[in-house]
Amino acid sequence: QVQLVESGGGLVQAGGSLRLSCAASGRTFSLYAMGWFRQAPGKEREFVAAISQSGASTYYADSVKGRFTISRDSPKNTLFLQMNSLEPEDTAVYYCAAGPGSWLRVAVYEYDYWGQGTQVTVSS
Repeated sequence: QVQLVESGGGLVQAGGSLRLSCAASGRTFSLYAMGWFRQAPGKEREFVAAISQSGASTYYADSVKGRFTISRDSPKNTLFLQMNSLEPEDTAVYYCAAGPGSWLRVAVYEYDYWGQGTQVTVSS
């Protein structure tokens, strides 16, 4: 099993930046492809970004492409999401997730382990 704990959320004005972190423990972090999802009130959980097992490949939702950057530090068992040019529409609870295997994945059901989430609120 993998335990995931997100941090770094908060309140920020539109146009600002935040950096989310996801600390992993348990089984070897480097064995997992990782992803970030978000869920706004009354909406379904949606894909934000994914990174491969090696970190060589990344993929983004169109809504965040060019503004968000996903990265991983495998020796430190940590996943990151750098969020720039934040918009009120980015307000949500952000979750990190882990899935065994090397490939990128974008669907909720493709991930086996989830963190508890961290709130991001962007004011206009």
